[in-house]
Amino acid sequence: MKTELSFESLKSYLETPLSCSSDQIKVSQLSGGYSNLTFLVETPGEKLILRRPPFGEKIAKAHDMGREYRILESLQKADYSKSPRPVLFCDEESVFGASFFLMEFVEGYVLRNKIPDGFNLTEEDFHQLSKNSLDCLIELHGLELENSGLIQLGKPDGYAKRQVEGWSERYFKSKTHELTEIEKTAEWLKAYLPTSEPVGFIHNDFKYDNLVLDPDQKTAIKAVLDWEMAAIGNPLMDLGTSLAYWAQADDPQILKMFNLSHLPGNFTRNDVIEYYASKTGHSLDDIVFYYVFGLFKVAVIAQQIFKRYSQGFASDPRFSALIHVVEAAGKMAQNSIQTQKI
Repeated sequence: MKTELSFESLKSYLETPLSCSSDQIKVSQLSGGYSNLTFLVETPGEKLILRRPPFGEKIAKAHDMGREYRILESLQKADYSKSPRPVLFCDEESVFGASFFLMEFVEGYVLRNKIPDGFNLTEEDFHQLSKNSLDCLIELHGLELENSGLIQLGKPDGYAKRQVEGWSERYFKSKTHELTEIEKTAEWLKAYLPTSEPVGFIHNDFKYDNLVLDPDQKTAIKAVLDWEMAAIGNPLMDLGTSLAYWAQADDPQILKMFNLSHLPGNFTRNDVIEYYASKTGHSLDDIVFYYVFGLFKVAVIAQQIFKRYSQGFASDPRFSALIHVVEAAGKMAQNSIQTQKI
């Protein structure tokens, strides 16, 4: 299914807020994410990023542009320096086919499935980046919630239960293949929910490819991107998601496509949990539950995108392989349950 977007309508709308004529505004789509669509908006005076939902069936809450914009506003109030400055939100779908928002463009490098050309990282660099990224996550988990307005982003009580139930429901709504490991994992998670939960601000998609690195100080993090799933909830659920993305050298190749954490010098997953525990004091007795949840969530996200692709709502050729991600994540989850190791 081919869907066209009108850049002309968008540029006309942006004339007033950006204080320039439409012929001075340049819009181009950026590659990268598997979820929301991202565009670079350039004017004579600045560069901005535009985010709007993907085409096709809407996934409830995961593509709420207004919510993500409010998150960025609240992060500014919380004095969190690594969130891009929000600029504008538009809920008039006639302008660009869906609601969208603009935020500042942060210059730097993003680590996707390979190291960018001209940006060399040594083993020592990856070791330091492991620490810096975890420090960044830990800082998020400790943000002030009340005065910043972040507390309004959700109800922390029963967070793990709601997440397990919600992601299970999303899986069955997007199911295309019979994968028993995934269904067994969903049942196990429901049976082994944690009895108590810490509370904090959580990103819910924290991994290397959502970090902008400083071109001059290679391991310094300038910004954190993709706040669409951020919430108030259990920080260990956030850690579990990051662990699921934190591929190691001995993991299946298909699961290394999301993160360069498998390259030499990076922390192992056990290094991650030891560092996190030493800095936060949180008990990680239930870390297998959180890691298995993270794998399940990664599987469901991949399943949702694969279904959109199979229905013709997305044409990116990378999406055709995502069903294998679902299968591999399910097997990893079952192995973790059986061995009680991450």
